[in-house]
Amino acid sequence: MSALREIAGPFAVAPPAGARVRTRLRVSGDDAAVLREVGEYLGSLASADLAARCAEGRLDGKQRARSRQARKQELTAKSSSRWAGALTRTSEDAYQLAYRNLLAERRSLLARITRIQTRLVVAAGTRAGRVRGYPTAAERHAKTIRIQAFRTRLADVEQQLESGRVSVCRGGKALARKRHNLTDAGLTEGQWREQWDAARMFITADGEKDKTWGNETIRWNPDQDWLEIRLPPRWRTWRTDRTGVTGSPVPSGSPIGAARSPRRPRPARSATTSPWTSREAAGTSTHHGRPRQPSPSRWARPGRTQSSPWT
Repeated sequence: MSALREIAGPFAVAPPAGARVRTRLRVSGDDAAVLREVGEYLGSLASADLAARCAEGRLDGKQRARSRQARKQELTAKSSSRWAGALTRTSEDAYQLAYRNLLAERRSLLARITRIQTRLVVAAGTRAGRVRGYPTAAERHAKTIRIQAFRTRLADVEQQLESGRVSVCRGGKALARKRHNLTDAGLTEGQWREQWDAARMFITADGEKDKTWGNETIRWNPDQDWLEIRLPPRWRTWRTDRTGVTGSPVPSGSPIGAARSPRRPRPARSATTSPWTSREAAGTSTHHGRPRQPSPSRWARPGRTQSSPWT
């Protein structure tokens, strides 16, 4: 018989080192236009990816991995690998949450049906042991109608669970229902539309513990109070700060470039106009770091005429 493992003594877990910032950005009009363009574009990709994931229904672990890989490859071509990772993860989380909500609704309906059935067995105004019937015949009749409605809802939920079909509303069902009764909501159609479009935007990036200021997609410097976002076209960066200087390119010797690769000097590149601000020069983008070159075995194959996407 092997010796039992010793139980370690109690110890205090270190507090989390990361931080989540949720606040309102005080940006200029041009910066707000750029953020809106990015949010609407990524929001459209998020809606399409969520619809594709819901259409696939219930999947096991391996099927979910294959599905996410295929959808991420498709989204990477339209945005970037990091944005695609956040989009597919959000879609999977939304589907799993909706599926758990169906399970919770089934448990709730079964509990209510069981409770009503238990009291309907006893005649109105009487008591059988610890079970008490409904006080009046009218209330007992109302409960018989209510249990039929619960059974109808339960059958619908069971059908959704069996087929894996879930209902997800990007922007929230509460806001969607306000559209049908704007007077009680105290909103005009334009105000509701503004809230609806804002709720369906997508600007989300997962943090990385080894990256300076969070990750390489969305960065916020709390000391200098500037914000930097990788725009969906690859390797383009947009940056703003609270001083009103919009779209200032990142200098070659900035902490961002140094933190990304401190041992390799990076050549300076000229700034180009952001593709998201074609109406006005609301910001500039720059390649402040050379992207990783693909391996020669991938692009320089014998007899292959396709050129590298980095040239």
